Amino acid sequence: MSPLDPQQQAARDWFESLRDRICAEFEAIEREAGSDAAFEYIPWDRTDESGEPGGGGVRGQMTGEVFEKVGVNVSSVGGSFSEEFAKAIPGAEEDPRFFATGISLVAHMKNPHVPAVHMNTRFLTTTKRWFGGGADLNPAIPYEEDTGAFHARLRAACAAHDPTYYERFSKWADDYFWLPHREVARGVGGIFYDRLDAEGDRFEPHFAFTRDVGEAFLDVFPKIVRGRMDEAYDDEDVGKLLDFRGRYVEFNLLYDRGTLFGLKTGGNIDAILMSLPPLARWR
Repeated sequence: MSPLDPQQQAARDWFESLRDRICAEFEAIEREAGSDAAFEYIPWDRTDESGEPGGGGVRGQMTGEVFEKVGVNVSSVGGSFSEEFAKAIPGAEEDPRFFATGISLVAHMKNPHVPAVHMNTRFLTTTKRWFGGGADLNPAIPYEEDTGAFHARLRAACAAHDPTYYERFSKWADDYFWLPHREVARGVGGIFYDRLDAEGDRFEPHFAFTRDVGEAFLDVFPKIVRGRMDEAYDDEDVGKLLDFRGRYVEFNLLYDRGTLFGLKTGGNIDAILMSLPPLARWR
């Protein structure tokens, strides 16, 4: 993989620092629950289609009393897209070389009253440059106050940068996190954005927005977890959780772009599929 330019290095450094802070906060929640669970960090390397080194990343995973399974992964990969895949990527049609760095997080919770969550932000470069990402809440048992708090925090992050962002990106999330074969949403939404232009002087404002999406997630989600993690639950609640997770699996394997990107670019299989819950059911 080629040496990183200043923008690529800045994005990589941010995603890694955000990972460290999120993992520390999640471990703190486990301590409050009386658990000594901690993240295990497993580095991985990627070989590009050319046979040359293609970067890699670190897969972080924890199993605890509150977080039944949580993965927080960072990666920085580069090389050349396959001829077929390059046709679907902006700026890669004529030149298939690329670089991508990002953080991807999925948390599946033991208590059915605590929502699962997904967050991802990323920076990609081909002959073009752009940011993408977002965060969405996925409760098996929805609570209006949790949904409202999550959306309010993301709305504030969007409003600080562009008054049109929240309406645009929340609708994008609603459209994206949708299971057309069942005609149901995966969760209660959030925001989703992609191909946010980072060319020239547009890099810094859009990098600042992407950082604020990460900060918003780190601010609001732990509060939701702490507010629900001690609630009592029964077998019926667990059943709702397992059924909901079945829908979550269907979306991630059939429609998720991040899963496709990872598989098409030779990513680490365990890191790509860390989004899948430890237990789910179909009836």
